[in-house]
Amino acid sequence: MLSDIVSNFVLGIIAFALGASFSLINIRESGRSVFWISALEACFAWLAVTAVMTIYAVLMHRPIHPSFVLGAAAAATAPAATVMVIREYRATGPVTDMLLRVVAIDDAWCLILSAFGIMLASAVASGAVNLGIIVNSIAHVLFSILLGGLMGAGLHYFSRFIRDSEELLIVAHGFILLLVGASIRLHLSPLLTCMASGIVIANIAKRSTLYFESLRKLDTALFLGFFILVGANLEIGLIPQVGLIGLLYIVSRVIGKFLGVALGARISRADPLISKYLAWGLVPQAGVALGVALSAKALYPAYGTMIFTTITATTVVYELIGPLCAKYGLRKAGEIAAAR
Repeated sequence: MLSDIVSNFVLGIIAFALGASFSLINIRESGRSVFWISALEACFAWLAVTAVMTIYAVLMHRPIHPSFVLGAAAAATAPAATVMVIREYRATGPVTDMLLRVVAIDDAWCLILSAFGIMLASAVASGAVNLGIIVNSIAHVLFSILLGGLMGAGLHYFSRFIRDSEELLIVAHGFILLLVGASIRLHLSPLLTCMASGIVIANIAKRSTLYFESLRKLDTALFLGFFILVGANLEIGLIPQVGLIGLLYIVSRVIGKFLGVALGARISRADPLISKYLAWGLVPQAGVALGVALSAKALYPAYGTMIFTTITATTVVYELIGPLCAKYGLRKAGEIAAAR
């Protein structure tokens, strides 16, 4: 019970912070290329993993519904790993700039896709796939966003009574905890709800950065606790069973990312270097994907453990090879000095 509270709270903070990337100012500065590339690389990773896992499940005579959750988790990346590579090697250029913008909103697409993926998995598992389920999934997403937007507006209204940064720190964390609890109580998506609140704050608050800065004061300790809980929930005995599934997940996700970037860059007429090398920086995967896995494990114990173990085990691989891939792509793009 305590682990669920802590994990949902930390994931709520992550989702709320993602809202900062969707301020109108950032969207205008980013342009259409960021939208097309980020949307398509996330969707192609989702479709590629879902398709491959579904085929595998059919051939092995296993349930297909876990495929939808695995596909949704595949859309996420790990911004921290990529940003660390950029900072370490002082990379500069069009690919670097685009990479920073794409990874900033990439996890937001994962949250939206995961809401549909989990709902669809539930429908398939219950054998009740029909138009009503699709409508229900859409309503689930819309009501989550609506709740988050309304509560975000409420937070902005009551913020006028906050006198200093210490009070803002307490109010911001308390608000996210309330938001997560209300979402769970109403059977909505805590991640989508928190992200919607963050988007509202980012666009209507004159000093919106203060909210996000206050969250950063405690996020290191909270994230540490989150990853400890992830490790505690990992079923070591299931890792050998992940073998082929994990390999298929890794390969299909990377292929989806590369295809999505190439198509998005082509549609938006981005720099050819972006089309060729941007996807290398999208290989790392961590936080939000693990959050989707934890949600699946809590909601669907029958198959959630295997989903969680698969994503956790492959995340270790991604975090080992991801920074190397990002460095390779930036170097090939000519944005890292050869001597480094």
